[in-house]
Amino acid sequence: MAKTRPGIPTKTKTGKRDLESYTIRGTNKIVRVGDCVLMRPSDTGKPPYVARIEKIESDARNNVKVRVRWYYRPEESLGGRRQFHGAKELFLSDHYDVQSAHTIEGKCIVHSFKNYTKLENVGAEDYYCRFEYKAASGGFTPDRVAVYCKCEMPYNPDDLMVQCEGCKDWYHPACVGMTIEEAKKLEHFVCTECSSDDDIKRTQNGFSSSPAADVKVEPKRRKR
Repeated sequence: MAKTRPGIPTKTKTGKRDLESYTIRGTNKIVRVGDCVLMRPSDTGKPPYVARIEKIESDARNNVKVRVRWYYRPEESLGGRRQFHGAKELFLSDHYDVQSAHTIEGKCIVHSFKNYTKLENVGAEDYYCRFEYKAASGGFTPDRVAVYCKCEMPYNPDDLMVQCEGCKDWYHPACVGMTIEEAKKLEHFVCTECSSDDDIKRTQNGFSSSPAADVKVEPKRRKR
């Protein structure tokens, strides 16, 4: 059963009209259909909900409501948060709702995973999404993504990784017996499986410190 979000139930009324935009109360920020927003939770101790605006409409009394499609945080999903889930990761759910526009607190940006890994600076309003989530069943789309390292985990952009110059796979420092500080000082890295390969060509510029550095996040390795 889909999670209940605080809001107003959908009712059919006369005098409704679609709006092109809505100005967030107390600000000069304008939201339009397709924008992602932060919405006030009923529990003030929780972080704001994140949603995508699907429709904006006003009734005969000029009450503005928005139809939204919710994003879920990993801890809100049936499987919970896992090691590879980043701090700014969201799942686009199949859970729709109607809310008062007054519950909108601000705007945010939900990037594709690839675009998020290209950001030089991640702001408070930046999130990313690489999975769609079925709220009732707990299923994900896609159900398989690229995995890396000996631990065979999907890439978490919050974690530093080192790339082997031989096989080009990425490794968490801890999984290859290094500290993060040691990994940051490395100029070259070769995994144990490739260390006996005399044909490995070492680059003069060292290695990238994570898959995000050269966006090696496409699913072309092992699947899980």
